Amino acid sequence: MDRTGAPRESTVHEKGRLRLRPWHVEDAVFHRALWLERDLRVPAHRRVGADGRPTVADLEGWIRRYVPEPAPGLLVVELRGSGEPIGYCGLVANSVGRPDEPELAFEFLRSSWNQGFATEASRAMLELAGSVGYRQLASTVRDWNGASLRVLEKLGFVRTGQVERDADHGDSLLLRLNLRHGDADAPDPT
Repeated sequence: MDRTGAPRESTVHEKGRLRLRPWHVEDAVFHRALWLERDLRVPAHRRVGADGRPTVADLEGWIRRYVPEPAPGLLVVELRGSGEPIGYCGLVANSVGRPDEPELAFEFLRSSWNQGFATEASRAMLELAGSVGYRQLASTVRDWNGASLRVLEKLGFVRTGQVERDADHGDSLLLRLNLRHGDADAPDPT
């Protein structure tokens, strides 16, 4: 894909134990399971509410409308051997105002935590991001989310010192990664 989202090559990316692929409508059930597992410190609009929303039908609608921008967007992460979806990983629009620097985002079912899947999927996404021409990526993470911070630091993301204060849900920390190859300060993507 190029940065406009136009397909450039296969939309399925296999790496190690994982396959990253576009969303299918039937992924709504797995997607809702992610919503149900979210930490109570996550803002209410990102958790299943008392009214039961989003429902599987709501998430099916989201999948039908989803446009993978910035390219390659969010991809479902599944186990290569079984095809079982275990999370998602990809790029989202930068929430801190830099459109040329998308944010890396990932989320995995609790049953797949502590097995290296987030790091492995994110490494694959760094390769995809570099191949479509991004020079830098950002990521924002709540200060209480030590597991995600460790994944980002393993990938070479560095804390910028920029913090969005939130007494209710935990402060959001901004991290950045330079993807430019050949630069002395660029991290090794392997």
